[in-house]
Amino acid sequence: MSGVGGGDGGIRTLDTGLPYTHFPGVRLRPLGHVSALYVRTIASLHEDKSARSSRHALVVQAAKWQNDSMKSHILAVAALCALVSPSQAQEAEDKAPALSPNDIVSQAPPEHWVSIPGDDLLLMTLAPDSEGNPREVIIQLMPPPFSEGWVHNIKLLARSGWYDGVSVNRVQDNYVVQWGDPNHDNPESEGEKKTLPAELMVMGEKCYSNTFGSDECSPRISEELSPDRIAAEAIFAAEEAMAELENGKAKEKIYDTGINERDSYSKWIEFNDGWPLASGSVDESGAYRFWPVHCYGMVGVGRNYSLDTGSGAELYTVIGHAPRHLDRNIALVGRIIEGIEHLSSLPRGKGALGFYKDPAKRTPILGIKVAADLPENERMQYEYLSTESESFARYAAARANRRDPFFIHPAGGADICNIPVPVRPSPNG
Repeated sequence: MSGVGGGDGGIRTLDTGLPYTHFPGVRLRPLGHVSALYVRTIASLHEDKSARSSRHALVVQAAKWQNDSMKSHILAVAALCALVSPSQAQEAEDKAPALSPNDIVSQAPPEHWVSIPGDDLLLMTLAPDSEGNPREVIIQLMPPPFSEGWVHNIKLLARSGWYDGVSVNRVQDNYVVQWGDPNHDNPESEGEKKTLPAELMVMGEKCYSNTFGSDECSPRISEELSPDRIAAEAIFAAEEAMAELENGKAKEKIYDTGINERDSYSKWIEFNDGWPLASGSVDESGAYRFWPVHCYGMVGVGRNYSLDTGSGAELYTVIGHAPRHLDRNIALVGRIIEGIEHLSSLPRGKGALGFYKDPAKRTPILGIKVAADLPENERMQYEYLSTESESFARYAAARANRRDPFFIHPAGGADICNIPVPVRPSPNG
């Protein structure tokens, strides 16, 4: 992340199919902020050709309300407006064939790409397949301020060799693939689990989200995670939720927060420094909290019942429709940027929750290494398309309104998980 309160990618979408955008480089404020107001007004004026001068005046006026960082992104507003209405790009379409999202990405200039540090990349090596072909999976870890404690643990586990010899233990269709110690929290196993390093951090549930501020989560002492405490807290939380549901309070809370006005699972969604985020909840200080979302290929930390938050020893990736109901309930720590086919194509488990009943079905993991620790000639180098760039704004608009030759009807919007951030091997790597 580019500092506290860093700018977002200038693009937001709705799960309802009705797009929502604002000026790039400026973080969205609560409902009614000038960014939302003026872009919506601009969109409506765009339908009235006689109002072009008024629209220009509104853009200038909106710019006065924003900080200086917006100035370098004004050109992206035109691309963002394509998300508001499928009819808006008709005039441009008549003049030249529309570019596909892939075309836009391939034409993005070098300065619109951001290198991923080697310390944020993991190389997971699976045992060769039945034909002897090697299988490697590349994982990009989330940068600060998100999930820092878990990312710390994952690097520690990788560098200590703890992951060497673990396996893929669970493959649940249209849901997740999970790997780690086959004897840890596995209903289909009765073996002895591996001992974890003593230096692992223990995070609280507040760490599932972040305010981009300095008030963030603090590791808890391990005694707080005793089995008795976990069971008692889980029972209490379940009883409290059921009571609220029965007397109608839960329903009132949903409507009071405006949860369906921006996204089916949050007030709004956005891209920030290459990652899909959601937001809308306010903590006790009045600050808005942000959290990563469960899109295809995202990597999370397996855990048991609350208050357990997982250590990073058990990891999973999404291989089906985005399970957004998991957002803020489990720590997300990264995403798979290459080789997910080696996981998504594995046989589905037949045991509880997709765990393998037959140990022979588990896929061995030879090891997980931090890319920065590999010999220089073996290090992977990747880069992502900056979500603060004009190229990304054009790409996102094209994903929401496909106008290239195959498509007949532009959709008029896109789920945030249907705008995957482009990642590629570095051309000079």
